[in-house]
Parts: sequence; structure tokens; C-alpha cells
Amino acid sequence: MAKYKLEVTTGNMKNGGTWDRIYITLTGSKGPSERTELNNFGINFNTGATETYMITTKLSLGRLLLLKVEKNPNVILPENMWFCSKIVVTTPEGDVILFPCYRWMSNGEVVELRGGRAMKAHEDNHPLLNEHRKNEMMLRKNIYGFENIVDGIPHLTTFKDISDLPVNIRMSQSKESEMMSVQIWMILEFLLKGMFGSTKKWENIDDIKNIFWRKTSEISEYVTDHWKEDEFYGFQFLNGANPNVIVRCSELPPNFAVTEEMVQPFLEEGTTLQKEMEKGNIFLCDQTIMDGVPTRVIDGKPMQVSSGFCLLYMTPESKLMPIAIQLGQLPSETNPIFLPSDSETDWLLAKMFIRNADFNQLQAIHHLKNSHYLAEVYNISTLRNLPEIHPLYKLLIPHFRHNIPSNINGRNLLLAPTGPLGLSSLGPDGLMEIMRRAHPGTTYTTLCLPDNIAARGLESVPNFYYRDDGLKLWDVIHSFVKAMMEYYYPSDEEVCKDSELQAWISEIFTHGFLGNKESGIPENFSTVEELIKFITMVIFNSSGQHATTNHSQFDYLSWLPNGPLLLVQPPPTTKGRSSMKTVLETLPPIGDSLWFSAMVATITNKYTDFVPLGSYPDEQFDELVPKQIIKGFQVELKHLSETIDARNSQLEVPYNYFNPSQIENSINV
Repeated sequence: MAKYKLEVTTGNMKNGGTWDRIYITLTGSKGPSERTELNNFGINFNTGATETYMITTKLSLGRLLLLKVEKNPNVILPENMWFCSKIVVTTPEGDVILFPCYRWMSNGEVVELRGGRAMKAHEDNHPLLNEHRKNEMMLRKNIYGFENIVDGIPHLTTFKDISDLPVNIRMSQSKESEMMSVQIWMILEFLLKGMFGSTKKWENIDDIKNIFWRKTSEISEYVTDHWKEDEFYGFQFLNGANPNVIVRCSELPPNFAVTEEMVQPFLEEGTTLQKEMEKGNIFLCDQTIMDGVPTRVIDGKPMQVSSGFCLLYMTPESKLMPIAIQLGQLPSETNPIFLPSDSETDWLLAKMFIRNADFNQLQAIHHLKNSHYLAEVYNISTLRNLPEIHPLYKLLIPHFRHNIPSNINGRNLLLAPTGPLGLSSLGPDGLMEIMRRAHPGTTYTTLCLPDNIAARGLESVPNFYYRDDGLKLWDVIHSFVKAMMEYYYPSDEEVCKDSELQAWISEIFTHGFLGNKESGIPENFSTVEELIKFITMVIFNSSGQHATTNHSQFDYLSWLPNGPLLLVQPPPTTKGRSSMKTVLETLPPIGDSLWFSAMVATITNKYTDFVPLGSYPDEQFDELVPKQIIKGFQVELKHLSETIDARNSQLEVPYNYFNPSQIENSINV
């Protein structure tokens, strides 16, 4: 007789356990076991529990290949689903084999699990395993597909509503209920204040502080107090919600009508604009992409957004200061250059219109398209091309947790005509147009932070914590990925002959980057080095980079004047005619303001199912070396967190968005 010990772990989440009947069939190289019910004395399959069962066969089954799990109803009790986390089998020969599951099972469902070492297709050497691999991918390709929802942007999932999604990629029940609770409490708060749905204008700038009674942060309070200051305005181009736009300026655009005489008073004494450009101290925010974009129409009047330029100067005191703003593309008497020496409200309005365009670009390009939507492409291609036993599937799938339902919710709720983003200056159509315009310029260089920083000429800018922390995090992720990939791909030949890997990157190139060869995105992999860089980019942008664009939004944008998604008056065309009343009239009405604030509060809230970067609660790898590499990764992330914490303790405005302890492992909100 041969005895197999099974340790069955049920997920530790709400309603994860079951009272239904679970059957197991083991299949080895010498044949299958009998179908056996797992049934100990008492209640089985309790939430969060690991329970031990024995299966006895007449003879050893040989090398264990597959484990079939079946769930049938209890004849007495009503059906309930079961979340099977993993099953660990100890064979008569003493081998201990992990079979990851990590899925919900309903009645009548049959799941065949692969266990043991992660395997590439050409390494499988048994007909049953080859057939299992083929069937798994056929099934997944029938479930998951790409759809071109808007010409010119990444292709996304065919699922239109989260209720249509397979249960195993839906958002957790706890996350859904907590998000709903956050929104309900905010709506109740707004109702109690009599502000909900109000079409009234703000009468006093300080009244905006009353949007939230309870929700606040150290940085949001700082922003409220310092948003008018030029030094803080420039600081945000480096360390605020959108540090992705400025470039070092060596030559002014021909349609930016700035002269030496205009900016001379704001430069160090004895220097010139030309000299400062040559020294590398002049920077440019260029909003040309906004020119002519369709905007939201309110009461028959199209909204207007800035499509101009903001020029910034790095002072000898290492302060990045705005020194000139032009709000449109074509210089004219009605498109003047605004300067810090103008009236306080003229200059303030000019800065607000730059921020309005910047916030819309942040949402459309850097937050949604480059983070959420490209991660969705990586996710779908993984589900379509990589079986669960593939090493890259095991490595990447934790970084796609809840990505698809989060994106569907965003498209259906935030981007709806009455949703917060739909109420922006651009509205849904304008935001999509900005994505479409920006996507041809989304390249391998823009997505790889070290290359991005170098291309923008920002290597030596002082007090640039986004760059400093981001490059350190990139290096930590790169070292981790390098160790994992070199373990599974010891040679370039191993990369070239992995047909599933090549299909994976081919679909990403086609559906994510629309076959654009100029993007620099690989169409296939020839070397281990190429593979390492691409996987580093995927993990970095699906975790840390998303955190910088998402988690920063409440801090910097909940104070409405600092980050207005909507401005209801056109940009100023003359100087000397504005007042604080003009500023208040330009801000959105109270009701719309609440929706914008509620959005940034909801998406930046830290929920209880938060999984920090480097934490892998689902045990996917069975080999010792990958487990050791993961532990080393976690140690390096902890060291980086400690370094950032120590630095932040000395800063007036801390920068925490690349802190691994604050970064989620995936894009899921």
C-alpha cells in the first residue's frame, strides 16, 4: 500500500470555507488514484485552516503529475463556494510537492492542478502534461480577449461590466464593501453640510477647507497653506502628483514669446536666460498636446484649457521657480506672457490653468493609459499565453491582482459623463483624445525610469526625490528580476525557444503598443538581458510608478485650487483685470468640486486587503532558490523603506510614494 498525505489550505477571507463535498484524484506517471472524498471527523474546509487528509493506493503512482479537485453539493445544506488556496502532497517516496490553486470553486466545478517546479513548454516531457497545458490555454483564450475600444489607444478586455468577470479575477468582497462604505460616508457628510449637488459658486477660498471634516493628511494641509507660493508650485513639478512632464530646456520653442528682458528680474543677478539654459538651469512644461482637444460643453459653452508653456528656473538656492507662463500656442495680444511680477491674481490664474491642464494630462496619460491600461494589456496577455506552471506566470500574476475589475469600474464610473473624470474640463471624449494623441510617444524610454530621466535631462536636478527614490526602487526590482530570470533562463537559447514567452510579448507589442516599431518595445525576446529589462519595467510600472500617480492625488489635488480638474471660465487674455472674485468664479461649482474631492479620497484610501510590494501571500513557487530570491527582495525593499523614512524625517514636505511599504503590489484601485 502507498500513502499520500494531503495538506489542504482554505483561504483566509470572508466566506472562504465550505461545507460541501470535496473529491481528489491523483494522477501519476503510472496511472491515477481512485476518486476520493476528503472527509475527516467534524467540520472540514474551515476558513483560514490547513487540514490533513490521507489517500491510500495499492501501489505508488510514480512521478506525481496532476491533482484533480472536484466540488459537489452537500445533500443537506445549501451550496456555498470554496476558496482553495493550496494543496501540499507528501508522496510515499518522501517528495513534498506544492499544488497552488488560489481560486474560488463552485458546485460541479473540476480543477486540475499542476504542481512542483515551474516549467516552460519545451521542458514538459509527458503527454498528459502537454495535453493539460494545451487545454488550459485553449480555455483561457476563449475567456479572455482584446477589444479595440478607442482607435489609437491600447486594446483592452472584452468584458464590459465587473458582474461579467470570472469570479477569480473579481475584486475581493472586503475591498468592494470598504470602497462602498467610504463613498457612502462621504455622501452623508456632504448631505449634512448641504453641499451635495449644489450648483452654487464658492464665495470664499477658505470655504473649500470645509469639503472634508475628517479626511486629511499632513501634505494636504501643507498644500492648503502654501499652494499660492511659487517655490512650492515649482516643487510640485518634481515631487508632486505629476513629476512626469518637465524637461531640461536648451532652446525656447519658437512660439513661446519669452524674451530676456521679461525674465531677467527673476534670474540671479548678472546672468541671462541664455546663460542659464547653457548651464542646464532652465526647464519647460510644454502642453502642446492640449491644443485643439475637444472639451466638455456646459450650457452650450465649450470649456477651455491651457495648451501653452510654463518656464521654470532652478535658482542657486536649488529652488525650482516658475518665471513665465503662456497659456496658448500662438503668441498674440490676447495670449500674453504672464510673469511673477504681474498682479497676484493674474499670476495665480495663469498657474491654475497650467495645473488644470496638467491634472487632466495626469489622469489621461500617466495614470490611466500608462499605468492602468498598459497593465491590463500585460495582464490579459499573461492570462492568454502563459499557463499557471510557467515561471513568468507565477512571477507576474500577483502584480495584476484586481487590475481588470479596477479598470472596468474606472471606465464605467469615473469616466462616465456624470462621473468625476467625465465632469473634468475635457470630459470623457477629450480625455480619450489626449490618450490617443499621447500613445505614439509612449516608448520603451518613457516607460523605463532610468532612460526616461536621462532623456528629459533631469539626472542632476537637486531635491528630486521622485527620481532618487524611483531609481533605487528600479534597481531593487531589476536585481530581483535578474536573479529570477537567470534561474529559469540560464542562456539566451532558453529564451528563444520558449514559444509561450514569445507569444506573450508579441501580443503585448500588438495590442499594447499597436505594432509601433518606433516605440522601441520588443516584438520578441532574443536574450536574457532583454527579458530582464522588460519584466522589470512591467513590475515597476504596475506597482511603484502607479503609486506615484495615484497615491499622491489626495495629498496634492484634494485642495481644489491646487489641482482643479475643471475650470469654468476661459484663460485670461489680458492683464490687470482679475481679482480673487475672478479666481472663485473660475473654480467649478460646489457640487462638482465635491465629486473631484471624493474621487481622490476614494482612490487613495488604504484598504484592509492592501498587499505591499514584495509580499507574495499566494505561494506559487515550489523550489528553494526562487523562495530565497523572494526573501532577498523583501530584505532589500525593507532597507529602501528605512532609507526613505530616515530621509523624510528631515524634510518639510516628505516624499513617500516610492516607499515600498506604501506601494501596492498591483494596480487595483
